[in-house]
Amino acid sequence: MTLICLLFSLLFTISCNEKSSAPNISFKMPEQGQAFGVGEEVKIALDVPEGTSITEATYLIDGKEVGKKNNADEISVNTAGLSLGYKLITAVVDNGSVKDTLTINIELKSSVKPDLYSYQIVNTYPHDTSAYTQGLEFHNGRFLESTGQKLHSSLRWVDVTTGKVLQQVKLDDQYFGEGSSLVGDKVVMLTWESRLGLVFDAKSFKQLSTFPYGVSMQGWGLCFDGNQLIKSDGTNKIWFLNKDTYKEESSIVVYDHNGPVDSLNELEYIDGKIYANVYTYNYIVVIDPKTGIVEKQIDFSGLLPADYFKDEDEKANNVLNGIAWDKVGKRLFVTGKKWPHMFEVKLQPKK
Repeated sequence: MTLICLLFSLLFTISCNEKSSAPNISFKMPEQGQAFGVGEEVKIALDVPEGTSITEATYLIDGKEVGKKNNADEISVNTAGLSLGYKLITAVVDNGSVKDTLTINIELKSSVKPDLYSYQIVNTYPHDTSAYTQGLEFHNGRFLESTGQKLHSSLRWVDVTTGKVLQQVKLDDQYFGEGSSLVGDKVVMLTWESRLGLVFDAKSFKQLSTFPYGVSMQGWGLCFDGNQLIKSDGTNKIWFLNKDTYKEESSIVVYDHNGPVDSLNELEYIDGKIYANVYTYNYIVVIDPKTGIVEKQIDFSGLLPADYFKDEDEKANNVLNGIAWDKVGKRLFVTGKKWPHMFEVKLQPKK
């Protein structure tokens, strides 16, 4: 009986010591999931039980240190320049003998109301009405265009003024073609739900290889900023891929002042910004690639007569999609899926 009492006493003592060495510290602020506008100050403070001392508290956002205290005093973090979306706040708390790690999430939203733009038509050119346009770029006086739909997907070089297909390759019937981009002497092209990218020789259109997607589930739009490939997947997320290995290396999420901007589709990189079609809408958004903030919204309503497509399914699917930038001539082109025209346009602020 004496031995049992001794063992019980020892276990009770160990239990009490463990409890006292790991005090119940939590976040006093911010609240879990609390939303902030990017650029706002975020105050971080700990709720420390009475009688508990803290010798050091280190604070991190998404793994990057943003502050350190030798007590439980609050810190303020300026969120200017951070990318949007959910951010993980971590506090590593040391009481001199035990370290404890606490985490909480906040959401950073855009507080920027996009500048509104319209357009002026400069030139109108023919466009192949069988082309379900998924990707569009301008290179050396030609369009690089990729088209979609099962059994009809293709990659092609197209004459600007006549709309004539100069060269093309049809994709295997299993693939639903999506966005494409020229990278050096290769063309990289996405497929929709196959979770595979295709790589072609830019001159012969001979398929050289394939590559798997990483975390992203689908392929939608693609462009190249000179250093990385930029990819959309139909959500409000933009992925940045290694130009040589095609691996997803980082990402941003896209917000305007109303919240997440979903269904990002065809992409173009113009003067340091990402231009993106929003699927089924007649506008293009201009995105800061560092933060994900939508800085401009361009309304292209009226480019195509409202009654051009008679069938309701055609109206729903054959929407604005396709952005090409002539970097040398500073010309912007837009079109849509199976549209009869390619438009050279000039942007102008809405009054």
